[in-house]
Amino acid sequence: MRETVQAFIGGAFVDAASGETFDTIDPATGEVLATVPACAAADVGAAVAAARVAFDSDRWSGAVAERERATVLHRIADGIRAAAEELAELEVRDCGKPIADARADIDEAAFMFEYYAGWATKAAGDIPPVGPDALNLVVKEPVGVCGLIVPWNYPLLMAVQKVAPALAAGCTTVLKPAEQTPLTALRLATIAAAAGLPDGALNVVTGFGPAAGGPLLTDPRVDKVSFTGSRDVGIHIMRECAAQLKRVTLELGGKSPNIVFADADMAGAIPGTCDGVFGNQGQVCSAGSRVFVDRAVYDDVLSAMATHASAIRLGSGLDPETTMGPVVSAAQYDRVRSYVDVGRAEGASVAFTGTTPDDPALAGGYFVAPTIFEATSNDLRIAREEIFGPVMTVIPFGDVDEVVRLANDTEYGLAAAIWTSDITKALRTAKAVRAGVVWINDSQPAPTEGLWGGFKHSGIGRELGPYALDAYQERKQIYIKLS
Repeated sequence: MRETVQAFIGGAFVDAASGETFDTIDPATGEVLATVPACAAADVGAAVAAARVAFDSDRWSGAVAERERATVLHRIADGIRAAAEELAELEVRDCGKPIADARADIDEAAFMFEYYAGWATKAAGDIPPVGPDALNLVVKEPVGVCGLIVPWNYPLLMAVQKVAPALAAGCTTVLKPAEQTPLTALRLATIAAAAGLPDGALNVVTGFGPAAGGPLLTDPRVDKVSFTGSRDVGIHIMRECAAQLKRVTLELGGKSPNIVFADADMAGAIPGTCDGVFGNQGQVCSAGSRVFVDRAVYDDVLSAMATHASAIRLGSGLDPETTMGPVVSAAQYDRVRSYVDVGRAEGASVAFTGTTPDDPALAGGYFVAPTIFEATSNDLRIAREEIFGPVMTVIPFGDVDEVVRLANDTEYGLAAAIWTSDITKALRTAKAVRAGVVWINDSQPAPTEGLWGGFKHSGIGRELGPYALDAYQERKQIYIKLS
């Protein structure tokens, strides 16, 4: 399958003003999947202008009643569900993940629109008491035009995680998908338009970071930028937006600890720990890739995890038997493989490494075998740097105090997992670990109704649940003198 697609600006599909294009690649085969517009400043400017008009004219914000916004968001959810299998297959071809995982992502994306449709009618304010001679109202209003920059590991899900609450709040949006995985974002634009979303409320610009994302940071007509991606890019975005005091939400990287105590239920801890690292090919910002295991059970747990990992089947994501697909690109393939070399050079022992597909049709794919390193130190690069691939580092610990110190010995603070049958120990550890999300006897659930975001270098602000709406709303005080 090879197709030519267009960007979506002001309610119409258009080519880049320059006529420039680039190819996206099927990571399972290395073959060209689609030809996509290489948008740049002129295209982004047009998208921002369309979003600005849609916002300032009240085409979506003030003049559209909250119930009407909710109705449109419900229709978008219905459109996603109607196209679910098409979207799932498109997601697999674009980013490589197994089809079952893609179907789950699409289902959750539809639910996100339903969830935020409910919140569209519930932006209630406050009436703080200020004495008998005045009435003080605090109301919530949409922040304005929002630039939304999303990653390639969960293409549609991450896009909807920003688009749905932004639209529910009454904002208008310019969505910049990752250049590796733009196709489902463009399909979302079609679905949204068919659902009755006004022209300009959602625009999709495709292209590379500096050219297609950069103008969103510097254009004064953009009121808010929300970004999910690497820490280094997040720092750049924050620096650029600071010049205009632009509102910013940053959901960045992680090097999350996964703590296995000796009293854990290993029937859940072993597969949960492995899934927490190897799920989505390890391309998860919250992946529990630093696995800390109680010394009393270290050897047994390491052996059990190797056994569990040996059952992982690499292949095309369209094959229902596949449990791990390729990483997203040649660049990511090289990055992950280089870290495996780094681990060996640092002296870590390879406790397990899997096998890649032998199907000739997949010879050009970007398959990285799951790898488990046995390490003695949290100071190794493979234990400190975000690899974003199926590489696990297993480190022993002695007691709660030691493992908390090791868990917190990182510049990141996105997530953590704790496995134990002792609830007091679990809660004590959860409270002490510096992370925005902590799982106890589970790993990686991220319910739409919950909260997402991290401490330290893992970002600024929170997404999901009602907390996401705060990122797209301003609060205004209206003071009324009564005397």
